Amino acid sequence: MERRLFIKKTVLSSFTALIGTEIVFGSNIEKGYTPIALQNVDPFKLFNKNKEMIVLNDKPWNIESQAHLLDDDVTPNSSMFIRNNGRTPEKMNPKDWVLTIDGESAKRKKTYTLNDLKTKFKKHSYQLTLECGGNGRSEFDPPAKGNQWTIGAVHCASWTGVRLKDILEDVGINNDAVYIGYHSFDTHLSGDPSKEPISRGCPISKALQDETLLAFEMNGKEIPLIHGYPVRLVAGGWPASVSGKWINRISIRDKVHDGTKMMGTAYRVPKNPVAPGEKVKDENMCIIESMPVKSLITYPKSGATIKKERKLNIRGHAWAGELEVSKMEYSIDFGATWKTCTLKKPINRLAWQRFSASIIFPKNGYYEVWAKASDRNGVSQPMLLPGWNPKGYLNNACHRIAVKVI
Repeated sequence: MERRLFIKKTVLSSFTALIGTEIVFGSNIEKGYTPIALQNVDPFKLFNKNKEMIVLNDKPWNIESQAHLLDDDVTPNSSMFIRNNGRTPEKMNPKDWVLTIDGESAKRKKTYTLNDLKTKFKKHSYQLTLECGGNGRSEFDPPAKGNQWTIGAVHCASWTGVRLKDILEDVGINNDAVYIGYHSFDTHLSGDPSKEPISRGCPISKALQDETLLAFEMNGKEIPLIHGYPVRLVAGGWPASVSGKWINRISIRDKVHDGTKMMGTAYRVPKNPVAPGEKVKDENMCIIESMPVKSLITYPKSGATIKKERKLNIRGHAWAGELEVSKMEYSIDFGATWKTCTLKKPINRLAWQRFSASIIFPKNGYYEVWAKASDRNGVSQPMLLPGWNPKGYLNNACHRIAVKVI
């Protein structure tokens, strides 16, 4: 009886927090009933998002941006995509937050409070590009399972925190360290506390990069709850799933981390090209690491109409995982010819780069502006969909916008 009362009080407390006021006669609510005010939650208001963003799923929440909403050099919270695997923690008290570092390859087990991170280690800030490995999945045919992201599962915010390597070195790393794995406060959709919705990681070499952070600020403010408050991992240039939210534990492993969504086909692609729809054995898949070169036209919005002088100024961003983008081009004749864009250097490693160009159209009519980035190794975006894979990852085909000149 006491347990049932405790659970009911906890649920009521959660409802009250979401609604923002006391639920009068809330003690009469039957088990399983959700108040009307919460049956049609407005995610844009709940997460402070632009209403032009697109909700793909609400259990868990997955919301993508649109190209024209990503025009800022530093992505604001209002335009940042949301990718969740489980239930978002309802409340996080920073005073109670503790990070545990352990694992087979840790020289000792150690814990840190938020105050420890902020006072005992040097703060660092970087703009870091995070892109969902499945960004662009909707274009694959046959369709790949998963959220049908189009182009908006990417952002480049400014993150402030402490370098993960400083924490790991404070703990001590054994010579046999291979990987790190993260664990978080979010819970499995089933409600089973023994199941983790996601527990991924990265090779120790990535964990020890200067730009890999345990971040507690986003764009100069506390990280919003939906993006990982009070502390999250940020590993730019790799699939955003490596950048775990609501972190409470990191394990230093002597093997490739074997947590949830590290095995099977999750965040893996075939080692060799396969035919569309072909089944691939797990042993023939490899873990996605650095994301491929890619770009996005953020201005103007697709469908723009140009009058009179037939001149259009375009701009956007380009990125290339661990690498820098070395060249940016555009085409208005469906890829028959390409012209060079102006391309800025990244503000720091793993940040996206601004490009721009001024286009003169030869005559009135319908056009498509295509954008193509090349990384410093000379690898360019494919003009159309790249090789099919079972989970629809790594679509870095050229972004295109429609333009009408009248």
